[in-house]
Amino acid sequence: MGIPLNIGVVGLGYWGPNLARNFHTLPDSKLTAICDLDKKRIEHVHSLYPGAKGTVEFKELLDQPELDALAISTAVPAHYPLAKAGLLAGKHVLIEKPLASSSDECEDLIRIATEKNLVLMVGHTFLYSPEIRKIKEIVDSGEIGDIRYISARRLNLGLFQEDINVTWDLAPHDISIILHIMGKLPEVVNCQGSAHITPGIEDVTALSLNFKNEQSALIHSSWLDPRKVREMTIVGSKKMILFDDVAPQEKIKIFDARVDPPAHYDSFAEFHYAYHHGDMSVPYVKPEEPLRNECQHFIDCIVEGKTPLTSGADGAGVVSILEAASESLLHNGAPVDYSDRWKQPAQHAPKFDAIQGSSPRVNRLRKKFATGS
Repeated sequence: MGIPLNIGVVGLGYWGPNLARNFHTLPDSKLTAICDLDKKRIEHVHSLYPGAKGTVEFKELLDQPELDALAISTAVPAHYPLAKAGLLAGKHVLIEKPLASSSDECEDLIRIATEKNLVLMVGHTFLYSPEIRKIKEIVDSGEIGDIRYISARRLNLGLFQEDINVTWDLAPHDISIILHIMGKLPEVVNCQGSAHITPGIEDVTALSLNFKNEQSALIHSSWLDPRKVREMTIVGSKKMILFDDVAPQEKIKIFDARVDPPAHYDSFAEFHYAYHHGDMSVPYVKPEEPLRNECQHFIDCIVEGKTPLTSGADGAGVVSILEAASESLLHNGAPVDYSDRWKQPAQHAPKFDAIQGSSPRVNRLRKKFATGS
């Protein structure tokens, strides 16, 4: 094994400790730094990983030349300034969803990462789950036919946020999955919601994405439901897929069910729908931790010079849809034309000979991958 990449995790609240655990256990990375404004959180994580130096000063991480990359898991408004500072300091950056608070901030991060040939990646974790990989495989194979619509429900009681509404908090997961499966951006976005607990911050929303060819997606997000629900239904012209991420087993079920309109009819009396009800099947999916796959992918992209599956450009596309949803909310759910709103800029894979701020450790890892030694 070569010398591992040195990783720093910024933000040790809800999700940061999970990032720290994975970067600590992966063989090609080493958790060397942790940062949070809460000293107690630093002390707790440091007790689990004594080799990681803790600090409340983010600048201390930027001043460490041996630190190769940062994983940022803070409140959303801090994503942009922290990521920008990290990129300017020559660090590769992984940011938890959403990438930033606006499209302008996303574009600036993409520009800096491209100019400095650094990896910028967003944590759309579900795209690294074996279940979503399997669903994408099934859809691409044509087994379910043409997608007619997708519906998603992401519900639970809390966790209430103070700086973003429930769409910005929960819907990025479903938006990223839907865009990945559909392989295209919507033409129209509209969103309705209500703020029951905190004035001005919607805790229940219904987001609609409309695509070409009468395809659509519906996303129901809520912090005010009595039970945790993580479901997505993909309705095709031949079959239908149900994905239940909360289910302990058999998370994916394929239903051989469809509705066919009659090919020809001369009167309403002759108009009869053909309902097909076939078997239900459950494809085998080997269990894997999506976050571990995500963290390993981040490392691989740095070492091998690959563009991430969830690149900065992909993250910016999701943020742009969230902005359109916010605009629709402000206008009581009015549809927002999205067709010319967002053209994703290309985020090129870094070039090994031009990466700024890379260390001998990175180069030795590259040599290891190239030679297979």
